[in-house]
Amino acid sequence: MDTSITSSGLAHVWSQGDAVTRTVALVLLGMSLATWIILLWKLLDQRTQRQQAKACEGFWHSADFAEGLDKLGPADHNPFRALAVEGREAQRHILHKDGRQTPQLHDSLDVSDWIERCLRRTLDDHTARAQSGLPVLASVASTAPFVGLFGTVWGIYHALLGIGAAGQVSIDQVAGPIGEALIMTALGLVVAIPAVLGYNALVRGNKNVLHRLNRFAHDLHAYFVTGARVASGGDGKVLPMKKA
Repeated sequence: MDTSITSSGLAHVWSQGDAVTRTVALVLLGMSLATWIILLWKLLDQRTQRQQAKACEGFWHSADFAEGLDKLGPADHNPFRALAVEGREAQRHILHKDGRQTPQLHDSLDVSDWIERCLRRTLDDHTARAQSGLPVLASVASTAPFVGLFGTVWGIYHALLGIGAAGQVSIDQVAGPIGEALIMTALGLVVAIPAVLGYNALVRGNKNVLHRLNRFAHDLHAYFVTGARVASGGDGKVLPMKKA
């Protein structure tokens, strides 16, 4: 077996590298771990939210509001249930159904405007949570190739110093150290590519979930203001619903 092949690779780069080379390798490793942790975490969240979105139609076929909430699922990390609860509380508050007697400034607002504002606030909170972690993926995707390139430049510099100190130059003496230094560039790409693809996939998934949330919020707004759900056919008609 060729010993020049077995002596090269990641283990050899680590054992022969200096503090800078090892630091670059650890930084790339940390970036890779962060990328995969965020990807798995966000993909699982999006899968759960897509399943929760399927329960929205069952909500509108419920006998009352309480049954509809049960069909939406548990409250933990459920943006659809949070929208429904927020809309109900906003309606009760603005119509003084919560037992409040003291007038407040928002009492002068229109019922439709107040409910829309409360639903929009819940949507904004979900959007902020859905986008958490995405800046990390974007940073990894944009910086990992340059971190790997820095490791390559540093490795080639030290390889050339070693070759110059040896006084004799051959293909074996050049190919080994230079090839090992180029491994750092490859590692940078290996870290960056999943981050780019994962970022794009998560952005598309977030848009899909947010589209369903906006549609559900629109129906909730119509229900709490008029007692009916806006038709989905795009003709502006209103579908009657069972009262809560």
